[in-house]
Amino acid sequence: MSFGKMNGFADIIITKKVKDSEGFSATADEILASVRVYREGRHGSERWANLAAFSEATDLFRFRCIPGLNVTTDHILVCEDGRFEITSVEDVKGRGMYTEVLAKKVVASGG
Repeated sequence: MSFGKMNGFADIIITKKVKDSEGFSATADEILASVRVYREGRHGSERWANLAAFSEATDLFRFRCIPGLNVTTDHILVCEDGRFEITSVEDVKGRGMYTEVLAKKVVASGG
């Protein structure tokens, strides 16, 4: 993977509950890191065919590992196309250089 393929940008965030001065709670996003990403949408490739039966993911993201940050399914990816809930995280080839994330696009319910 080279920087040429990592032509997108995304923020890794976590949502937290915050209380205001009057005691009401609200959710707030905290940006943990901003990274360059390679993004692949769901399509008919061999990799997606193998994942089709096991995953509800809509997109695959790859980015360089961030020292001191352990990306988990509690985090959310935000890019120009919206928010993505992380469904699985994997260290590519176990080398600690790249992280591969399968994520599901968050769609607001109409109503």
